[in-house]
Amino acid sequence: MASARSLLDGRAVRDATAWGSGRVAQVVYKICRASEWREAERAGAFGGAAIDLSDGYIHFSTGEQVAETAARHFAGMGDLVLVAVAAAALGPALKWEPSRGGALFPHLYGVLTPDAVLWVKPLPLGGDGRHMFPELES
Repeated sequence: MASARSLLDGRAVRDATAWGSGRVAQVVYKICRASEWREAERAGAFGGAAIDLSDGYIHFSTGEQVAETAARHFAGMGDLVLVAVAAAALGPALKWEPSRGGALFPHLYGVLTPDAVLWVKPLPLGGDGRHMFPELES
């Protein structure tokens, strides 16, 4: 299987369906506690946070959605990481489903494996209590 990076470099973006304006999200993002991510690294896969396990899929956001996700579901929480994932590397297990006001959100019906992860970065809180994001791709 091709690496996540080569998939992003334009060779293949498999059915990582459009999310609103006809564009394809090549990168999706997961916010989780740093401790959850460290455990996933030890285990060799991320099965999801408690909410993911409860819902039956891993919640992701696009670059345009992730700041609102942080504000709604992780407000004021420290010790978080942002995981960037190549959408195409997730294959058909990645589904785009309506959520918040009908917007399509990426949901992974499976586990997240290291080959799909592009990078993991801390998601610190700024002085105003909001999370400070690195530069994101859509």
